[in-house]
Amino acid sequence: MAEGLRHARVEIGDALPPLVCPPVTRLMLALYCGASGDHNPLHVDIDFAHDAGLDDVIAQGMLVMAWMGRALTAQVPQAAIREFGTRFHAMTRVGDALVCHATIVEKMSGDGEPRVRVAIEARDQRGELKATGDALIALPA
Repeated sequence: MAEGLRHARVEIGDALPPLVCPPVTRLMLALYCGASGDHNPLHVDIDFAHDAGLDDVIAQGMLVMAWMGRALTAQVPQAAIREFGTRFHAMTRVGDALVCHATIVEKMSGDGEPRVRVAIEARDQRGELKATGDALIALPA
């Protein structure tokens, strides 16, 4: 976790270090099913995925959001995150390797604490946008 992320030292447009995720594997999807409680067969059963018109299983959207959250918590404590929302744009498939990028888009204070709003996105190795989101984060002055 970066100790130097302070409200007075960050500027609008500053980028946080990207989070480079490993390629999605079938094992990863199966383990996430167990960890998250999301047992939708679309994520682990190739026959079910075929019946749904897909070539293969797809990653859980919340797995993508979790990686986006990890990009944030690599820089600030989890307790500093006041809001975090995501919008999904495209399916993440087996073999996709995502990179999460976050940028400070606003500085403000709220509830008596200095805060920043961060825009975040996840793209695969081809540059395809998988998800976007934003987070409201409290920072030390």
